Amino acid sequence: MRLQDKVAIVTGGGAGIGEAIAKKFAREGAKVVVCGFPEDPVADVARAIQEEGGTAIEFTGDISLEANAKSCVELAVKQYGKLDILINNAGVFPTTSMLQDYPTEAFDYMLRHNITSTFMMSRAALPELHKTQGNIVSAGSEAGLIGIAENTPYGGTKGFNHAFMRGLAVEQAQFGVRCNCVCPGPIDTAWTHKETGPMDSEMEKTMVQATPLGRRGTPEEVANVYAFLASDEASFVTGALYFVDGGITVAKGPVGDKVPAKLKKEPEGELNPEHKLDGHAQIREEHQ
Repeated sequence: MRLQDKVAIVTGGGAGIGEAIAKKFAREGAKVVVCGFPEDPVADVARAIQEEGGTAIEFTGDISLEANAKSCVELAVKQYGKLDILINNAGVFPTTSMLQDYPTEAFDYMLRHNITSTFMMSRAALPELHKTQGNIVSAGSEAGLIGIAENTPYGGTKGFNHAFMRGLAVEQAQFGVRCNCVCPGPIDTAWTHKETGPMDSEMEKTMVQATPLGRRGTPEEVANVYAFLASDEASFVTGALYFVDGGITVAKGPVGDKVPAKLKKEPEGELNPEHKLDGHAQIREEHQ
C-alpha cells in the first residue's frame, strides 16, 4: 500500500503498460483516473479495478488538446479532492520505415500524441501537484537514448520526453514536485508483435536477440518501476531515467541467444492485464 490515499492520473491507461500501471497503483492504494481515447477500453480497466476492491474512474478524450487535458485534471480533483501523481504513459507507434520513406502524417501523429500530450497534461497538472508536493512520471524509451534504425522519429519523440522531464525536475523542485522517466525496452505488448504492431518478423527477432535477458519484458515489470518512482520511497529521486529494458541499451550483438530457454520465460505476475495486445499501433481514423 505504498500509494495509500494518493490520487493518480494514468494516461494511455486502457491497454498494455498503461493498464498494468493503473491496476498496480490501485493495488498499492491509489485512487486512479484511467485516461484514454474514446475508443480505448478504459471503462473496462476502471471496472476491473473496482471489482478487485480498488478505486478508479475513467476519462476519455484526446489529451493532446489543451481543453481535454485540463478537464482530465479537473475530474481527478473534483472526484477525489486533489492530485498527487501524473503518469504520462500515453503514446503511439504507428509505423516503421527508413526515414526517406517515413510518412509525414505518421510523424505529425507521433508529435501530437507522444510529445504534445505530455506537455499539455504536465502543464495542466502542475498547479495541483504544487499543492500536494506530488510527482510526474513520463514514458521514455530505450529508443530515446540510443536511437533505433527504421524507428528514428519515434526515438526522437522519446528523446524529447527525456530532456523535458529532466528540465521539469530542475525547475519544479522548488515546489516539491519530482519528475522522472521510465524507459522501457522491448515489452510484450501489441507494439512488439508483427501480427499487431508495425514491426516485421526480422525486427521482432532481432529485438529479442539483442536483449541480454533473452525475452520481452511484461507490462507488470514496467508498472512495478512506475509504482516505486511515484511513491515516497523514491523521495530523493528526480530527473532520473529508469531503464526497464532487459539490458538492451548496454548490449552489443545477439546476446539474448546465449540465454537458456528456461530463463527466457516471462514471469506470470499478478495484475492479469486484459488488453495486453491492444494499443495504438495505427493512426486513428479521425486524424488521417
